[in-house]
Amino acid sequence: MSARPLRKGDIAATMTVPPITRTALALYAGASGDHNPMHIDADVARAHGMPDVFAQGMLVMGYLGRLLTDTFPLSAIAEFGVRFVAITRVHQALTCTATVSEITPDGALRLDLRATDADGTTTVMGFARITAVQPTGP
Repeated sequence: MSARPLRKGDIAATMTVPPITRTALALYAGASGDHNPMHIDADVARAHGMPDVFAQGMLVMGYLGRLLTDTFPLSAIAEFGVRFVAITRVHQALTCTATVSEITPDGALRLDLRATDADGTTTVMGFARITAVQPTGP
């Protein structure tokens, strides 16, 4: 039995990200080259009026990208973009979702993407365009 085809308004994919740790921020800083002290040095963050360090926006974008690549073939992801709308605080878990906002006549999907923290704040929102995925098999 196959799954019901996606329709406008359906959640195409969801993923929970465990609480973001200081270690994750430091590892991302090393991997990306983004050593902005606001993300890794609590004293610097506090000196600039923040209660603590916060996640790099591109780290959260990476989680949304993983949601897409875990759900669709890489070759089907035609576009992917985001906007950073709020700070993702350290120790916050995230829920990443992809909701179908449009289905074209040829079967391509436009998805609305969101990363939302445990308090219900959307920190990153975006979109993806997924080309029609051809079924495999006979």
